[in-house]
Amino acid sequence: MIKMDEEQLDAFYVLGIAVRTANTPGRATKDIPALWARFLYENVAERIEGRLADDVYCVYTEYEGDYTMPYTTLIGCRVQAGTEVPAGMQLMEVEGGQFLKHTAAGDLMKGLIFEAWTNIWNAALPRAYRSDFEVYDAAPSAEALATVSIYLSAKL
Repeated sequence: MIKMDEEQLDAFYVLGIAVRTANTPGRATKDIPALWARFLYENVAERIEGRLADDVYCVYTEYEGDYTMPYTTLIGCRVQAGTEVPAGMQLMEVEGGQFLKHTAAGDLMKGLIFEAWTNIWNAALPRAYRSDFEVYDAAPSAEALATVSIYLSAKL
């Protein structure tokens, strides 16, 4: 059983770079790591003027159904509404509402996030499939003991 806490969140905005993908073999497992590599290589967080903090968000949204259907992944930082969008980036609103929160702790380089999502997919959770997201306290690194918060939009 995966441990989840309920939270009510207000809407907020994330500015960053995005890719359209799906959890079919060879797609998301290629597309999302490539997006992270681009985010880090291009130093995207530092290019986001007016970011509210250094936390990095990985947002999953625009689902065509559930997690087995295509969706958009955006990696970026929280900003104010109305923030200017630089060329090559997107501004995305994460709708407010009820969320289920899971905290994953461990080694990012040893499949921590994939394992957490696999557990989520295999659990009977009341997911709304509006916007789900991960919060990293700083840009991801190879630290052995990372803590990542995963939020799922929920039908509670």
